[in-house]
Amino acid sequence: MSDIVRLPDPAEAGGALSSDVTVHGGQAFATVIPLNAGGDLAGETIEEQSEVALVELARVLEAAGSSLDRVLHLTIYLTDIARDRAGFNEVYAAHFPGPRPVRCAVGIAALARPGMLVELTAIAAA
Repeated sequence: MSDIVRLPDPAEAGGALSSDVTVHGGQAFATVIPLNAGGDLAGETIEEQSEVALVELARVLEAAGSSLDRVLHLTIYLTDIARDRAGFNEVYAAHFPGPRPVRCAVGIAALARPGMLVELTAIAAA
């Protein structure tokens, strides 16, 4: 297991949060949520939160030696898929002009923080 690299490890929540990205076997595994630099929820609309989450995904993938254009699979968690899927897709298209990765959108009841509308998990080539 010595080839597993996790970066960075967040200090908040007493260890309840995982690192942003893990690299193993030539792949980067990342999960991001729409937080600003202060660790607070960023934005109130799906478009605002999606933009923040996708910019953060690009940042953590680059830190791991990857990038958005190397994303192989993206899972999108939306708290109101009927209302927010179109807004997410609009922002997504600007960050993934093509070719786009395999993806899955999942509608869920709630996310970890009140008011959070989207969370992303990605697998990318590293």
